[in-house]
Amino acid sequence: MSFDTEFDVLIVGAGGCGLAAAIAIHDRCPRAGIAVLDKADRACGNTVLSSGSIPAAGTRFQQAAGIHDTPALFEEDLLSVAGEHEAMHLTRALTATSAELVEWLVDRAHVRLTLVESYKHIGHRVHRLHAPPSRRGADLVNDLLRECERRDIPVAWSNAVTGLAVDEGRLCGVACVTPDGAATRIGARHVVLASNGYAANKELLRRFVPEVADAPYGGGTGSAGEAILWGEPLGAALANMRAYQGHASLADPHGSLVTWTVVEKGGIIVDRAGRRFGDESIGYSAFAALELEREGPFWLIADTRVRDLTAAGQEEYAELAAHGGVLEGELPQICARTGIDAGGLAATLDAARLCAAGAARDSFGRTQWGLGALGEHLTATRIGPAIFHTQGGLRVDSDGRVQAASGVAIAGLWAGGGAACGISGNRGSLGYMSGNGLLSALGLGMRIGRAIATELDGAEG
Repeated sequence: MSFDTEFDVLIVGAGGCGLAAAIAIHDRCPRAGIAVLDKADRACGNTVLSSGSIPAAGTRFQQAAGIHDTPALFEEDLLSVAGEHEAMHLTRALTATSAELVEWLVDRAHVRLTLVESYKHIGHRVHRLHAPPSRRGADLVNDLLRECERRDIPVAWSNAVTGLAVDEGRLCGVACVTPDGAATRIGARHVVLASNGYAANKELLRRFVPEVADAPYGGGTGSAGEAILWGEPLGAALANMRAYQGHASLADPHGSLVTWTVVEKGGIIVDRAGRRFGDESIGYSAFAALELEREGPFWLIADTRVRDLTAAGQEEYAELAAHGGVLEGELPQICARTGIDAGGLAATLDAARLCAAGAARDSFGRTQWGLGALGEHLTATRIGPAIFHTQGGLRVDSDGRVQAASGVAIAGLWAGGGAACGISGNRGSLGYMSGNGLLSALGLGMRIGRAIATELDGAEG
């Protein structure tokens, strides 16, 4: 089969996984021919839309803060939420190398990360999230893009891969449409699918997670499921396909993500009758399932103390508050502006304050109330549920080699991030813990890159 151009490695997708893989290959095999292709005209995937938080256990940043953590503790926390699933080998591998990942990102990829000490998020027993100072995934991706540019790794935007090129049953490259609309074929010894999941593909959602097929979508528009559509015809197996990350607090109608830190500091979620309908401390992904079961709108109720402390550490929430997305006032004013039933909200707040003060037991089982009882000067943010990204995909080994149903690796095909099976179990939104997506994306990206570099070195030798 003839090709218009050829590389050692082609990476499909310029998000966290793909860029990390490219840098990791170059790190150990700087002579390798690497190219990153992306169908979008700019970075706009799920890593960009995230808070950039990467969980890791045993980092030097934790040690400097006096925090004891180990991969074993991290694995226990993940399993307590996700349960046993079809990719346990990934849970073990990614927790084992999580500290190495974060330190490699800082030291070798020159990504600006700091330990997040102002919140832990549900499921993490200690502070182990590492994020850009801005708490914006866009900054993480921009740092990775800057490092690719420094290393002369080409990232080609508006180059849409349309399929895998196969010759006599062997993967040998990709078919692509260039920005001017021309069809081209690019040869490669290794193809890395870092093209994200399938949460924007309604047909695939109906096949694997029909309960959220018609839910609002808050993730990157490019999550069309190409990895599944291309991998299955080659015999690739799938794993953890029922898993997805939901989010219970997409600002309505602003569309921005309302950080769950507001809940963790004591906020509650109510319906239009002013009533709570679940334990908010189960996390933003699991709570989204409760919202999807009932009619909205929903409101995140906190107070100005919670708002100000949260805004001080998270720019996106501060911007939402500054642009009118977070209302404030005494209870009568809040209810007048939102349409929430005043009697219902008053009763709910009275009950929640007793629980937060330890004077009563919450009927939904919530025991963590952050800063304590909410004050009289309230805040309210209209929110709704959404699906953000899927957590199932192509079955891969611990280094991202795509596997057939027999367990044999498909030569030359790799997958990570949303294209590969994740570590969030197989129970819908219930198994997701904050950072699972980026740990899978960046962690597998690093591991894929190192494994490919080893194979390239071996072939040259």
